[in-house]
Amino acid sequence: MKAVTWQGPRDMRVEEVPDPTILEPTDAIIRVTTTGLCGSDLHLYEPLAPFMTPGDVVGHEPMGVVEEVGSAVQDLRVGDRVVVPFNISCGSCWMCGQGLHSQCETTQNRDTGTGASLLGYSKLYGSVPGGQAEYLRVQFADFLPVKVPEGPCDDRFVYLSDVLPTAYQAVRYADLPDDGVLLVMGAGPIGDMAARIAMHEGHRVIVADWVTERLDRVRARGAETINVDEVDDLAAEVRDRTGGRGADSVIDAVGMEAHGNPVAEKVIKAVGLLPDAAAEKLMMNVGIDRLAALHGSIDAVRRGGTVSLVGVYGGLTSPMPLMRMFDKQIQFRMGQANVRRWTDDILPLLIDDDPLGTESFATHRLPLADAPEAYAKFRAKEDGMIKVVFQP
Repeated sequence: MKAVTWQGPRDMRVEEVPDPTILEPTDAIIRVTTTGLCGSDLHLYEPLAPFMTPGDVVGHEPMGVVEEVGSAVQDLRVGDRVVVPFNISCGSCWMCGQGLHSQCETTQNRDTGTGASLLGYSKLYGSVPGGQAEYLRVQFADFLPVKVPEGPCDDRFVYLSDVLPTAYQAVRYADLPDDGVLLVMGAGPIGDMAARIAMHEGHRVIVADWVTERLDRVRARGAETINVDEVDDLAAEVRDRTGGRGADSVIDAVGMEAHGNPVAEKVIKAVGLLPDAAAEKLMMNVGIDRLAALHGSIDAVRRGGTVSLVGVYGGLTSPMPLMRMFDKQIQFRMGQANVRRWTDDILPLLIDDDPLGTESFATHRLPLADAPEAYAKFRAKEDGMIKVVFQP
């Protein structure tokens, strides 16, 4: 089959790789019909290169049609249409029972000290082949995949794999009061969708970014916007718009891709040039992040407010303004989305109407063969590229 493979920093290729097979009686094989390109895939593109192996199949936002099931699978049938969550959870361990599917004890990676295994996301998270491919092996087939109805186009459902539950969890963790004001840092796919969810629930939303096309897009949905390149002090601007108080809650949907810290960017690139063993040790113990978005979130949230951290960070020694955080009495919630915790809550929003605009959410729909070029353009924020889906 054809699949998108990592061959080195900024070197993605579509290659022929072996078809997946049933390895456990609880497995299924799906034929992928749509699969997304995520902002966190860009972390593999360069910053997390030391944890990648040439030939790794990437991608973690797939949906498709069941082609084969293992002998122990009871509830899934050949021909079922399914979406596959990006984190691999068994549904039966203690963590899954707490709704913490991203910490699944069955697939935790204890050798690297990380949580549940993820589709297509390096040896940090299990070295599991990903979903930017024509076919995909799906574990825990009676629990993990989300069955969706026939009829509506794939775009209505594919975001259940990552974008929708990640954004939904970010809003839940933000713990907005009924009349609260939400600031969303970053208008990429997750920030955009989080803003849509919060506005659908009746909240006032302000979105900060620096890419004009992204700001135009969220403004068209009803959000207020701030171009961070056009204000001297983001937090002061937010306070000006909120009666001097600040946002009740802030969602940081940016993470380690935040621009604004050239020193951190140079360090990350320099570490990536080291031999893998040395680079892995540095990144796991003394890594630092670009923290412009996170520090901006701390500044802009009101006293006693909540910061919901959904953007992926990777630093172990990143400096934090603890005095300010303590003095402002800020609450933090963070973590990988517990996808299966939220999918049943979200699915009704996708069945009849489309209040979140999922069918028009993608800016680019491309064949899998165009993936290498799409990665480069997505990283450079060229061609108005905000959300890409591939059709194998």
